[in-house]
Amino acid sequence: MTSTADKATALQQLHAAPDLLLVVNVWDAITAKVVAETPGTTALATASHGIAAAHGYDDGENIPRDEMIAAVGLIARTAGDLPVTADLEAGYGDPGGTIARAIDVGIVGANLEDQVKPLREAVQAVEAAVAAAEKAGVDFVLNARTDAFLKAGDKDPAAVLDDAIERGRAYLDAGASNFFVPGKLDQTQVGRLVEALGERKVNLIGIPGSIPLKTAQELGVARVSYGPWSQNVALTALAELAEDVYRGGGLPEGTRKLN
Repeated sequence: MTSTADKATALQQLHAAPDLLLVVNVWDAITAKVVAETPGTTALATASHGIAAAHGYDDGENIPRDEMIAAVGLIARTAGDLPVTADLEAGYGDPGGTIARAIDVGIVGANLEDQVKPLREAVQAVEAAVAAAEKAGVDFVLNARTDAFLKAGDKDPAAVLDDAIERGRAYLDAGASNFFVPGKLDQTQVGRLVEALGERKVNLIGIPGSIPLKTAQELGVARVSYGPWSQNVALTALAELAEDVYRGGGLPEGTRKLN
């Protein structure tokens, strides 16, 4: 069995490698198993929104930290030798403690969102998370996330991009491994981020209308994940099955038995 430290090193290497790292987010043991066993999978990522929804909570740290840690730990155990990075929201008011607990259950990377808090406060959260990982002796992949674009409202897009770049530099300087910028960014915005922060440092989310994966690769993006959208794909298939059954139909052709 691969050690937690070795999984962390492997995840760092995947982010630094020339090939774009693709992670399809999972939210429980069976989704982790299915994705882990899919050819081409090199790492797993959890989605806080998906885990919260599966446990009956709204997103936004409404699921208790104990339940979230238990959920990501189960996914890490299910993943076997594959490294797992977890979405731990903003760290539940205790980013260092939350990262330490995640490492204890086998997690080797995490998203930590800033919620567009004052920059110094957000940097302190990154510093606490980095310190916890260093204390654990793990080369943890801290994916510091900014909500600058998600919460931009009617702000000038150029000012939003400048804010994101400033935050990215600050988080990377504080020890974060990568900088995660969710939102519907265009090619020019992504290019500016990579130019300012460095190749293989910027991570994106795949959403309807986002730039093609080939373009992300060419621009020097490190990773693309899918957040709650993978769960939306699965739930869409479930809803469509129910609709078809109620119309007198049944299982769609090509359905595979995956569990």
